[in-house]
Amino acid sequence: MNPIYEKLTRCVECVREKTDFVPKVAIVLGSGLGDYANDIEVACEIDYHDIEGFPVSTVPGHSGKFIFGYVGEVPVVCMKGRVHYYEGYDISDVVLPTRLMKMLGAEVLFLTNASGGLNSNFSAGDFMMLTDHIACFAPNPLIGPNIDELGTRFPDMTHVYDTDLQKIIEETAASENIKLQKGVYAQLTGPSFESPAEIRMLRTLGVDAVGMSTVVEAIVANHMGMKICCISCVCNLAAGMTDNPLTHAEVQEAANEAAPKFKKLVTESVKKFGQI
Repeated sequence: MNPIYEKLTRCVECVREKTDFVPKVAIVLGSGLGDYANDIEVACEIDYHDIEGFPVSTVPGHSGKFIFGYVGEVPVVCMKGRVHYYEGYDISDVVLPTRLMKMLGAEVLFLTNASGGLNSNFSAGDFMMLTDHIACFAPNPLIGPNIDELGTRFPDMTHVYDTDLQKIIEETAASENIKLQKGVYAQLTGPSFESPAEIRMLRTLGVDAVGMSTVVEAIVANHMGMKICCISCVCNLAAGMTDNPLTHAEVQEAANEAAPKFKKLVTESVKKFGQI
């Protein structure tokens, strides 16, 4: 058996020893957005430390547990805290949680993140719905022998972000009077913020927001046949676009200020996801 798949199945077995909850929607909470989990009708919580071989986040603002429960009547699993490639984990460990949630039953993956804005029309605190992505320097998590149990060797990437889910998010934002930008997100490795020259490169490539997560998770979710959507909280303008230095504290502060609208947008969207 492929060692990556063997480790994954052990994690599934470990979770199933603790709960038989079957989610429909998997939600990944980015920097500063973890408080969303407080609004879930909780059925079960599992600490990452209690799952054999599971990677644990070392980043401030990222807790470390799965929360199983309900948003409205929709069964969800919420990942409160994610791991990043820059923390030193193998890329297979970075995407293990996404694969695990799919194997637990999730059909939809709702990703969130905090990002730096490259689009001059964006402001700190804006939400951007991903329409596409670019991976820069982060290794593709499908490199190596294909795990046939999970998906095909050469998955199509034409429509990673599901158009039906995007339509629901757009309609929800409009009905809740929440400003919603749309655009292309790029994942770089981090942990250093991007240089002004790197930002100029990304803007030339047509990137609207940049961060250190999400794309590798979307790749494996697409590989496994999940429906995927993502909302990025633009927490600052990227290097070179203002004279201000970038800090993680600034990212967390902006995400915390945007949290009430974020919670509303995610909650009402997820309720509608349950109807598709």
